[in-house]
Parts: sequence; C-alpha cells; structure tokens
Amino acid sequence: MMDFEQFKENLTKDVKACFDDRTGADSSVETHKVDKMNYSYEAMVVKPEGSDVGVSIDVNNLYEAYQNGTSYEKIVAGATESAEHYLNDKPDFNIDALKDYSQMKDKLSMDVVSSERNAELLEKVPHKNIEDMAVVYRFVLDDVKGSVLVTNQMLENYNVTPEQLHADAMEVAPEIRPAVIKGMSEVLAESLGVEQAEMLGIGPVADEPIFVASVEDNIRGAGILAYQDFMDQAADRLGGSFYILPSSVHEILLVKDNGQFNKDSLEKMVVEVNATTVKGDSTQAIGITYKNLSYVLDLKVPLSVLSYKTKQKVIARIEYVWIM
Repeated sequence: MMDFEQFKENLTKDVKACFDDRTGADSSVETHKVDKMNYSYEAMVVKPEGSDVGVSIDVNNLYEAYQNGTSYEKIVAGATESAEHYLNDKPDFNIDALKDYSQMKDKLSMDVVSSERNAELLEKVPHKNIEDMAVVYRFVLDDVKGSVLVTNQMLENYNVTPEQLHADAMEVAPEIRPAVIKGMSEVLAESLGVEQAEMLGIGPVADEPIFVASVEDNIRGAGILAYQDFMDQAADRLGGSFYILPSSVHEILLVKDNGQFNKDSLEKMVVEVNATTVKGDSTQAIGITYKNLSYVLDLKVPLSVLSYKTKQKVIARIEYVWIM
C-alpha cells in the first residue's frame, strides 16, 4: 500500500494523463495545501490549459477511500470523471468583476470564527478580534451560490486597507444579510415540518428561553455577532440580558438570563451540540459570553472556494477555484 506522499504524487500524474486523454486537451494538475476555516486539507487542482477556472479535489478524502479498500484505479477514474463533470458544469461567473473592489464591495459579508483554531489562516486574511473570536470577510456570490474569502493578497491587489474593508463590511453586510432571531421551538418546528411538529406538540412557546440567531439562508450566519446593532436587536427580542453561545459558523445561540442556566451548564450544551449535530469543520471554540443591556459592541477597529460538492462514487470535497 502506498503512503500518502506516494499516493499524492502518483494520483497527480495519473489524473493528468487520464484527464488529458478524455478531453483531448492539455491541463495542469498540481497539489497544494488549502487552509479553510477550522480545517485544512491537501488539494489536487485540475485546470485546463488557458482557463481561469480549476477544480480542487480533496486528496485526503481520496486517500482515506484508498486505505478503506477502494482500488487505486477506481479512485483515479472517479477523480478524473468528477473534474471533467464539474469543469463542464462550472458556474458562469465574471472573473473580471472579482478583480474590481468597486464592483465587489456591495457583496461583503462577515464570518465570526475561532481565533485559536484558525490561527494559521488568520495570518493570511484581514480580520478583527472579538474576545476569543475573529471577524473575517467574504464576498457573497448569489449567482453561483457561494462565497469568496477575502485575503491579504486580494486587499493588496485592490489597494484597499483593512480598515476600509471593515467599514464597508459593517455597512453592507447587515443590509444584504440581515440578522434573523427565532425561538428554538420555532426553529425545531420548521426543521421537522408542520405535520410532524404538530404531532409532537412542538411550536412557538410564550416564554422561550433559547433563541437561534443567524441570517435568512442560515449559511455562515455567526457573522451577525459583529453587526453594530445586533446586541440591541437581541436584547429587544429576548427582553433583557442574555448569554451568547458560539454554536457554529452558521448560527449562534442566545439564552435568556432567567436563572435557569449558568455558565457551566451552557458550556456543556455547546459541547453536546458540537459533538452530536454540527459538522467538525463548522464548530466554534467553546466560549460563553454574558451581555447585559448596557453592553455596546465597538468595532472601530490563491482564490478561495466558491462551491461545495461531493461525488457519490468516490466521496471527496470538490470545489471550484478561480485563478487571478
């Protein structure tokens, strides 16, 4: 059995040969480390000659399949077929627009992530610290249903300062991705569906103790924590002081300070949620923050992934990469 480095080297060579044979054209196939929020992986990027768009395939996933008994030949064939399929079905996106900050700034959103878990990546991207969390910035691309993480290199190309980026994001993000706060019972009822929720007796309650805060599509919604008016909005919705639980990159939990919970019980809740219901690359570091009504949040202070897809034959993370 090949070790990982030998597997990666052979895979790169064989996928290129197979891809070029299938398409009748030349391509570049290279591997490099990809740092993402909360995790990193070794990627194989397949890019046709002369194209601005490539497909990034997670080599770690493929090697795991190899270790679990999938034949090497099947993995090469599956990776090649997947690359060809997604390149033929690539999103229609204007790469020139991404090079122009004046066109992109109205698409700015914010993520809130664990500073500790993302220390290496944060060296490469503009960010602001909030206690043990960090605010990072993305361009939301509705036409391809994805987003681009803003990097230091992109800011340098734009000739834009981190301070200007942050100011623009604070203005734009709450407009295009407004905060949505719902009671936990309402969220559960929506996830179950009307009929099943009614059968189980789940629905909105008069004195809801726990709320879920996110954005309308519930994707990377924890960034609302950085919104200037979010604390006031949350206090109005919950009717007083509350605890903030950074559940995942997609949402945060708000718990009323009504005497039913303390910090220890809430930390256990976050551990349980992360362990049982949240994907590993979506979890946040455990940190319970208490906010009272007088608290004011003061934040004066290679292209990323655009899509996430999997292939059933050989499970692997497959993502589009735009080369600038």
